[in-house]
Amino acid sequence: MAIDEYFKIKTPLGITIRTTKNYWQRIVTTKHPSIARYESEVKKTLKGPDQIRRSTQDERVHLYYKSIGRVSICVVADHFSEKEGYLITTYLTDRIKEGEQIYVKN
Repeated sequence: MAIDEYFKIKTPLGITIRTTKNYWQRIVTTKHPSIARYESEVKKTLKGPDQIRRSTQDERVHLYYKSIGRVSICVVADHFSEKEGYLITTYLTDRIKEGEQIYVKN
């Protein structure tokens, strides 16, 4: 594991998504503070999402969704190669975005 790597998780698509401690802190303090207490659920969303959608704006960007009651966690990741990607952001949502559905949990 790289020195500044905070976590890396292999998704059902075979892509390993990673982030650094500094970037995770930026997400939970600046971008989406409401997600701070859901760190373990964010990891579970990457490991075992309910569904994965490809962004309509950028084919490299994928949205991982997992329901946690009345809302879902959405983890947005850039798949920059066939095997690797990185976390762009994560947030709570009550709406699944449009985009090509490329994975659904059985």
